[in-house]
Amino acid sequence: MLKALFFTIVLAGSPATEDKDLKLNESNVKEIVNAMTVEEKCELIVGGRAEMFKPKAYKKVKAPGAAGVINEIPRLGVPATVLADGPAGVRIRPHRPGDDRTFFCTGFPIGSLISSTWNTEMVEEAGRTMGSEAKEYGVDVLLTPGINIHRNPLCGRNFEYYSEDPLLSGKIAASMINGIQSNNVGTSLKHYAANNQETNRLVNNSIVSERALREIYLRGFEIAVKESQPWTIMSSYNYINGEHASQSYRLLTEILRDEWGFEGVVVSDWGAGYDEAAQVAAGNDLLQPGYDYNYHNLLNAVQSGKLSMEDLDRSVERILRLALKTNRYQGYEYSEAPDLAANAEASRKIAEEGIILLENDDKSLPIATDRKIALFGVTSYDFIAGGTGSGDVHRPYVVDLKQGLDAAGYSLDEDVKAFYEEYMADEKMRCDRINGDNGWQIDRERAIEVTHKELIEKAALTADCAVITFGRVFGEGKDRNYYYSYLLSEDEQRLLETVSKAFHKQGKKVNVILNIGGLVDVYSWKDMADAILLCWLPGQEGGNAVASVLSGKVNPSGHLPSTISKDYWEEPSAGNFPILYADKPFNYSFYRQLDGRVRDLIKNIDYTNYEEGIYVGYRYFNTFRKKAIAYPFGHGLSYTDFGFDQMGVEEAEGGWKVQVRVTNKGEVAGKDVVQLYVKAPRKGLDKPERELKGFAKTPVLAPGESYVAEIFISKESLASFDEAAEAWRLEPGTYTFIAAQNSLDNSQKTKVHIR
Repeated sequence: MLKALFFTIVLAGSPATEDKDLKLNESNVKEIVNAMTVEEKCELIVGGRAEMFKPKAYKKVKAPGAAGVINEIPRLGVPATVLADGPAGVRIRPHRPGDDRTFFCTGFPIGSLISSTWNTEMVEEAGRTMGSEAKEYGVDVLLTPGINIHRNPLCGRNFEYYSEDPLLSGKIAASMINGIQSNNVGTSLKHYAANNQETNRLVNNSIVSERALREIYLRGFEIAVKESQPWTIMSSYNYINGEHASQSYRLLTEILRDEWGFEGVVVSDWGAGYDEAAQVAAGNDLLQPGYDYNYHNLLNAVQSGKLSMEDLDRSVERILRLALKTNRYQGYEYSEAPDLAANAEASRKIAEEGIILLENDDKSLPIATDRKIALFGVTSYDFIAGGTGSGDVHRPYVVDLKQGLDAAGYSLDEDVKAFYEEYMADEKMRCDRINGDNGWQIDRERAIEVTHKELIEKAALTADCAVITFGRVFGEGKDRNYYYSYLLSEDEQRLLETVSKAFHKQGKKVNVILNIGGLVDVYSWKDMADAILLCWLPGQEGGNAVASVLSGKVNPSGHLPSTISKDYWEEPSAGNFPILYADKPFNYSFYRQLDGRVRDLIKNIDYTNYEEGIYVGYRYFNTFRKKAIAYPFGHGLSYTDFGFDQMGVEEAEGGWKVQVRVTNKGEVAGKDVVQLYVKAPRKGLDKPERELKGFAKTPVLAPGESYVAEIFISKESLASFDEAAEAWRLEPGTYTFIAAQNSLDNSQKTKVHIR
């Protein structure tokens, strides 16, 4: 009883100052820190105390349904700060008790599509739109972008991430951050770092070499920090070489702050970490979503001397400086009524820019709008706009492909359409019973693929061509299943084979749309399709965006951000990724340990060896297994043809300025991407065959029109990390600069000698 009484007295505390007029402003941050009680400091560092359990802070702020809140301190003028999920748009609740209004948010395309644009200017514009919507809804920080590397195609969260390449990831992320933060809305670059699987993600130990860590898994973060200064960075769940990411002083302070110059707040992933004092001491300033035990553990650590007041105050000061930047602190009046119609157009625009034409035999696409299409596949009638979990958005609608084709003026085979509409109505009832109202569905039950042979054969006689859509739902919390998600199912194969046989017999084309969040097997079936269009999960305007590309209204200009191999088992990480349970049902999820202890019992579950080192994606395939590639990194076809010539390289301050002339040699206006790869000399350090060091997207070029793309390559970017010296090293020798349309192309080459 005495112990409980003592604890209550300590918790009550008393202000360090009696100055009631002291309020937070730009010039008195340190004074505010000194005026705070230790309890207030711990209250600030430990988030809003988890809405689902204790909605203390959440009742006082706008944007219900936001992921987290930093607590307010009214007596010192410290406002609450609202953090919302945001990889594909603002995630808040669309409905509120006692309010007839709706609060839907624009569903943007997923990260993998955004990076497929290779268009930094357009990504920044999309970020501005996303940030403006967050601003109007009272969100202070959007928890985006995610830039973990596409190390393995079965990672369940790849849909939120950008690429297998750190330079593309970093550049796209910097553009997104700059766009969002132009609205005085912060971002949270995540998940820092080497968070490349969802299985047992809370305690999985990523065992990765220092060189691979620096060159692959940290490089994208470094680029984004230096080019955009995100307001926050989110530390990841996993361990790295035995040390928890959110408790690593080396990762969060020595590298992030001391080397890269990060100035903002480090926030934990939601529920990450097992030692609050160690997290704060390491430089993890904010613990989210915040639980009572986090608060008490932190307070006890300070009072016992386990955590110094200096470390505590350092994090408090960073959080206060974050609060000063917010629209909330500046008194902005939220309209709660963003221009959703205009924002939907922005979503559609970037979706169209990122759609990739993988295959187009005998100019199967585009399809003239006076042609009749037989539209197959359950996903054509139930398009997937985005992923599930924190990457989801409560969007007002989703345009499916049937609606998009109707709006574009196409005539659809009526018998096929009527069959699917009736079938989908029945399937919807079945799926709704299974899914219920779970807003965090990892694997939503979806309609089972169906094949009606007689209907298909009849349609092959009356329609001009066939379009089939295959879809996949993705979500955080589990990795993908090789049999049920990566490969086509037996039902899907049956549909494709039946349609292909019937339509090809009549001399008609078969076009496949991939409405997916991550890569799937393509090589085993691509010969049955004349054209393959990868539209990813393209947001709420997806059906309209795909219809624009199918019709030729938009000439596709997306390029792959990751390599598509011929066979999953050719992937460099195939043997070091958790597919032990590939025979389990699709709804299977796995967490082995939740007690925070590092385990080394089960490979790929307790620990994962990054044995491939720096040889991730095209770095591996280009160097060792070119013949194992189905579609190379950077691949993307167009309805026109482009040529590169007149490549020039001149020395500039800190590096080289490269110029390449791009000419539209075809008959249709369009855009292309100049990808600049560098082949380094192999002397003291082993090197990949080539690495992406820069890129530029052209504007729309009319037939016959040329454009000179300019790309700057810094000397710093050509350095490799020397583990023995624990430093970056630029080796002397002859470097080959390669201007290309994909990672295997050799359109233009120039040699550069470095002494």
